[in-house]
Amino acid sequence: MHLADIVQRGWEAVGAGDFDTLVADYAEEMVFIMPGQTDILEGRAAFRSALDCLGELLPPGFEITELRQIEGEDEVISIVGWKSEKVSGSQFSVLFKFVDGKIHEERWFVDTEQWNAAF
Repeated sequence: MHLADIVQRGWEAVGAGDFDTLVADYAEEMVFIMPGQTDILEGRAAFRSALDCLGELLPPGFEITELRQIEGEDEVISIVGWKSEKVSGSQFSVLFKFVDGKIHEERWFVDTEQWNAAF
């Protein structure tokens, strides 16, 4: 299985609200670096717990409008098109780094001013 397929399966699990399936592809010692790059979750259990509040972390009316995967060696970049009630359309990217076939790091790159204004 290609790494991009693992990432795509994760996005599909998020869309379905199936967070247990999502976190199965993450390493126990994974890190999640949130927009702004200053907030970091460490460990799969902390990441899984944060997913229960996902609706509160996304802008009202958030919707993914486009999704592309770019695969490199031991990493995948997702280019995510999105919109919300206050933003008619934008993009962000997410870097997924892999170790032994599991996601070890997830790092979001977002225009934080636009993201914050979307709330």
